[in-house]
Amino acid sequence: MRHRSLLILTTAVTAGALTLSACGSRDDDSEGGGGGDGTTVVIGLDAPLTGDLSALGIGIQNSAELAVKTANENEEVKGVTFELEPLDDVAQAQQGQQNATKLVGNEDVMGVVGPLNSDVGQSMQKVFADADMVQVSPANTNPSLTQGEEWQDGEKTRPFDTYFRVSTTDAIQGPYAAQYLFNEQKLKKVFVIDDKKTYGAGLAGTFADEFENLGGKVVGTDHVNPDDKDFAAIATKVKNSGADFVYYGGEYPAGAPLAAQVKKAGAKIPTVGGDALFSAEYVALAKENAEGDMASSVGAPLTELDTAKEFIKNYDAAGYEDAYEAYGGYSYDSTWAIIQAVKAVVDENDGELPGDADEARKAITEAMNDVSFEGVTGKVGFDEFGDTTNKQLSLYQVKDGEHVPLTSGEFEG
Repeated sequence: MRHRSLLILTTAVTAGALTLSACGSRDDDSEGGGGGDGTTVVIGLDAPLTGDLSALGIGIQNSAELAVKTANENEEVKGVTFELEPLDDVAQAQQGQQNATKLVGNEDVMGVVGPLNSDVGQSMQKVFADADMVQVSPANTNPSLTQGEEWQDGEKTRPFDTYFRVSTTDAIQGPYAAQYLFNEQKLKKVFVIDDKKTYGAGLAGTFADEFENLGGKVVGTDHVNPDDKDFAAIATKVKNSGADFVYYGGEYPAGAPLAAQVKKAGAKIPTVGGDALFSAEYVALAKENAEGDMASSVGAPLTELDTAKEFIKNYDAAGYEDAYEAYGGYSYDSTWAIIQAVKAVVDENDGELPGDADEARKAITEAMNDVSFEGVTGKVGFDEFGDTTNKQLSLYQVKDGEHVPLTSGEFEG
């Protein structure tokens, strides 16, 4: 499988380093050269590290490891050594909830990066909230996680003040794609399909609403199971509908064969989706049938950001076998946000974390509200709902076997 072993990250504490109280595990430097105690702060990570979505999950893990390694090498927080504890949720909500419980049970864990999937995120939120432990997702995009179930009716209520994310939401990702396809690509008829999951159904819904508001026509709708691979019947429906394109709310393991079978059925039209289709794995699965397909994603293309150059260089230098994929930069920034929250608490507490784990976790969560820095993906900060203040989005199209940028900007609502 794609799972890589966790890097062993240790940093010797210098003689002048501050000695911290013992809410984390304490490390005695018995080999000389340091002469002092330090505190180990564990950052948990939850992502699909095996299974169909492991390409995205491994990119998340590797990027978080890189952030931890960088913080330790630079002594970002004096006297603190950071470690990463990655857990595999296999993209399943039940496993994610179990992982959350395990991470909460480790008193050295002061915050968690992840998960990838919005439905998994929903299953974890209350576990972390009950423990006052901060969670920062690099990839969850369903609006209800931060704004409540009634967000579409204008009743925005933050369900859990421990939950934050650095990716923008489907409330604007779907409409952003709809505007581009209707106004710029001049596509007027769409067949909308979703996988019935929290992310996919929500994204498809926001896309369809905006597309119809613009004057476009939804000529058909259907649902698939995310584990299905045979879409012959639905491909025939798409062909007979006269649609200009398919919009798929879901992930690449089903999205890629769906797109390929639509084309094979005779509908030579593109399939368009959200950030869960923005992966090299999508092209690998759909092969030549991926050509012309499009995907939106959060943020601007990393390769075009000056802020991402150092990350890309360091990631390559680290020798990871797997790509950082769609969420690598966001995973790095999520991890760095937790590191900065820890730093803020230490600075405000005379160079120490609170001695009680519960107190430390609560202080770090509160500090996250004020975290702000120039990250890999641009300016990192959070609004009153815990959502990112960075509303940048991009659209990509598969050309010659690779996703290439089409356009990037902010949604004009």
